[in-house]
Amino acid sequence: MRREILHGTDFCAVTEDGRLVEYIPLENAGQGGDIVLGKAERMMPGLACAFVDIGRRRSGFLPLKEDSRSFQGGPLRSGEKLILQVKKEETGEKGAFLTRDVTLPGSLVILMPMNRYIGVSGQITDEGERKRLKEIGGRIAEERFGLILRLAAEGAEEEAVRAETETLLDRWKTLLLEAERIGVAGTVLYHDSPLDRLREDYLARGVDAVRETGALEGDLARQRKLAEERKVPLPGGGNLVIDRCEAMTVIDVNTAAAHAGGDKEATVLETNLEACEAAAEQIRLRDLSGIIIIDFIDLQSTEDREKVAERLKDCFARDRVKTVIHGWTSLGLMEMTRKRR
Repeated sequence: MRREILHGTDFCAVTEDGRLVEYIPLENAGQGGDIVLGKAERMMPGLACAFVDIGRRRSGFLPLKEDSRSFQGGPLRSGEKLILQVKKEETGEKGAFLTRDVTLPGSLVILMPMNRYIGVSGQITDEGERKRLKEIGGRIAEERFGLILRLAAEGAEEEAVRAETETLLDRWKTLLLEAERIGVAGTVLYHDSPLDRLREDYLARGVDAVRETGALEGDLARQRKLAEERKVPLPGGGNLVIDRCEAMTVIDVNTAAAHAGGDKEATVLETNLEACEAAAEQIRLRDLSGIIIIDFIDLQSTEDREKVAERLKDCFARDRVKTVIHGWTSLGLMEMTRKRR
């Protein structure tokens, strides 16, 4: 498979064997991952949150208690100046979702300066390698900060991991100095460049080229347009119907024109396998997240159901976003979750 990262003046994109699998419009990429200086405005104990001025149209939403048990920050105080990271961008009537548990990503590691957790990417499955990397992380951190060893760290020497960690730690120290020097709520201390993030996230998966281009053209432009449609055709004549709801995304698989003659069970299986490829592609391209339900065409054979589940897992192995395939429900629906970015 050939993977390319494309970037223009107003977008970044990823292609795999000529198929568009990610598209990030830069006009919408100015918040997620940014580290900003904020000021706690209103403490809302009943909602277990604080509303924070971060210089945006709406106040940001900050939980009073972070998810991580190893987070080192103290209790929030009204009027306090805070270094925060945008976890989820401002949308509609909702302000940005914020965290004090800042992360700085590198190619090999993710630095968590306000944490003490040492972890290893779940995509590294060899237990011996996981133990080795966790020990390396512990030696480097010495309980001064947290680290997550990324997929690209698999097989890496300790010196390389240590060098990148020190670079990220220097960046964090610079941010602290900038925050103290400027002191104005809403100041962006660090902008999470989508292009840099793509390079770092796909390093371990392999990138054949990084190319600058004026705009998407030809078939890539057509694929981008298709990602805005509700119905997506499949090569064999079937289609997907994609509906985004408040609580989840539902994808319905239909045989449509694919049902013309031949072995019905074979046709159904082939359409479902095509749907795995197309659904994974559209989920990545549209950046769908949260709960996702896929209503495949009914399969009578347990063996065929297993083939579909395995194909879906293989398709998402290329995804840089954590995705969990939970399997078939009692109603014969495929249930999965994809991490929000």
